[in-house]
Amino acid sequence: SNSSAESLDRLYPAVGSTKAPRKRTTSQCKSEPPLLRTSKRTIYTAGRPPWYNEHGTQSKEAFVIGLGGGSASGKTTVATMIIEALDVPWVVLLSMDSFYKVLTKQQQEQAASNDFNFDHPDAFDFDLIIATLKKLKQGKSVKIPIYDFTTHSRKKEWKTLYGANVIIFEGIMAFADKELLKLLDLKIFVDTDSDIRLVRRLRRDISERGRDIEGVIKQYNKFVKPAFDQYIQPTMRLADIVVPRGSGNTVAIDLIVQHVHSQLEERELSVRAALASAHQCHPLPQTLSVLKSTPQVRGMHTIIRNKETSRDEFIFYSKRLMRLLIEHALSLLPFQSCTVQTPQGHDYEGRTYSGKQITGVSILRAGETMEPALRAVCKDVRIGTILIQTNCNTGEPELHYLRLPKDISEDHVILMDCTVSTGAAAMMAVRVLLDHDVPEDKIFLLSLLMAEMGVHSVAYAFPRVKIITTAVDKKVNDLFRIIPGIGNFGDRYFGTDAPPDWSDDEDALST
Repeated sequence: SNSSAESLDRLYPAVGSTKAPRKRTTSQCKSEPPLLRTSKRTIYTAGRPPWYNEHGTQSKEAFVIGLGGGSASGKTTVATMIIEALDVPWVVLLSMDSFYKVLTKQQQEQAASNDFNFDHPDAFDFDLIIATLKKLKQGKSVKIPIYDFTTHSRKKEWKTLYGANVIIFEGIMAFADKELLKLLDLKIFVDTDSDIRLVRRLRRDISERGRDIEGVIKQYNKFVKPAFDQYIQPTMRLADIVVPRGSGNTVAIDLIVQHVHSQLEERELSVRAALASAHQCHPLPQTLSVLKSTPQVRGMHTIIRNKETSRDEFIFYSKRLMRLLIEHALSLLPFQSCTVQTPQGHDYEGRTYSGKQITGVSILRAGETMEPALRAVCKDVRIGTILIQTNCNTGEPELHYLRLPKDISEDHVILMDCTVSTGAAAMMAVRVLLDHDVPEDKIFLLSLLMAEMGVHSVAYAFPRVKIITTAVDKKVNDLFRIIPGIGNFGDRYFGTDAPPDWSDDEDALST
C-alpha cells in the first residue's frame, strides 16, 4: 500500500548517503528534581559547564545517543547502565513512549480492545520528536507530553526538560525516520531474544499497565511481532553498535561509555580565559547605564567598600544602593502615554508600563539579596533563581540549578547579581534566559559593582542586553578580583566564609 511504502521510505534512509553537516548547537538539562535516581545511586543532573563561547553564541554540541530495539528488549535498562557508567552531570533520558499521537475516539475504542497498532511508525508523532530533540540540542527548554498507557491518552500536565551534555533517546522506532537519524551522534541497537522480550512484555503490561494476559498475547501476535519483523529489525543495519543480550553485555556498554567520554572531552571549552583577553580597550558600550554618582551615592560606596565597616552597616547601605539601582532600572523600561481622571474630575496625561509583566531573576547566592528591594518597588513581581558555581578544577562557571517562572519569554527580566568581574557567570545567566526564549532586548542585568572587563564581555556577547550598575571599576587582579572592589559581597552580607566553589555574585570568579 502507499501508506506502507511511505513508512518504509522513512524507515530506510540511504545507507551510503553523506550526512549533511549540522550546525554547532548546544544542550542542557533540567528536570523537576535536579537528579536522576538509578538502581545503584543518585546522579545529580547539575553542574553544566558553558555551552557557548566568549561571543555568547552556542558552540557546544550535546552528544545524542539513539537506543533502538524491539519492545521489552531492555533499552531503558541499557540507557540507565550507560548513565551510571558515564558518571557525568546533565544527562537527559528521553523515551519515545512519550510521543504517541493523540488518538481519535474510534482509535481509543480500538486500543481498549487491543486492536490498535501502537507498534507502527504512524503511531508516533515524529514531527514533535524531531522538534523536541532539536530544541534540546539548542539548550532550550522543552515540554514533554506524559502518556498514560492505561487510558491510551496524554495527560494534561507536561514534563519540562532543559538540554543536556548527553541526551539518550530510546524507543522501538528510534531509527525509523531520516530526519531523526541526523540528530543522533551514536546509534545503538539492543538485540534481545524474542522469547525473552515476550516474557518481559507480559510481565510489564499486566503488572504496570493493567492489561490481561489474553489481550497482551493478542496484541503481540497481531501487531508487535509483525512490526518488529517489518519495521524494527531492519534498522539494525543502521546502528553503529549492536548490543546482543542487552543489559547483560557489560563489555559492549563499557566500550560505548569510553567512546562517549572521548567525544565529550573534544567538546570542552575554556570561556573565562577567553573573556580575560577579549573585547578590552574599547569605549564603554551605550547599553551601559551607570547610576549618577551623587555625593549620596559616593558616600554609600565609601561605606560599603571600607573593610572596617561592620556587617550591619554593610547590609544597611547595600540595601539603600540596591533600592536606588532598581528604581533607576525601572525608569528604563518602556512606557506609553496614558490619560487618567483625577478625583477632582480633571484629566492627567501620564505614563504606564507598556510591557506584559516584570520578572526578577537572581543569580544565587548574593543576587537574592536584591530581591526585597525589587519586591518593595515592583508590585506582584515574579521571582526566579539561577545557581552558578565555579568548578574548582577548571575555573569555569557551571550551571547547577535554575527555577524560572512559566511564560518568562513574554516578560521584561531583571537579572540581579551583586558584582560582575569577568562576566562569566552573568553571561551564563543571560544565555539561560535566551535559551528560554526571553528576547535579548528585554533583559536588564543589574549589579552594584562591575569591572570594565565584565561590562565589555557581556555587551560584546549580548549587545541588546541593558547593563545597569551603580559603579564601574577599571581593573581586576590576577585572580580576577575587581580592584579596588567591594570584597566578597556574599561573605560580608551573610557573615560567612564562602566555600571555594561559590560564584554566587562571581565571588569565586571575581569580586
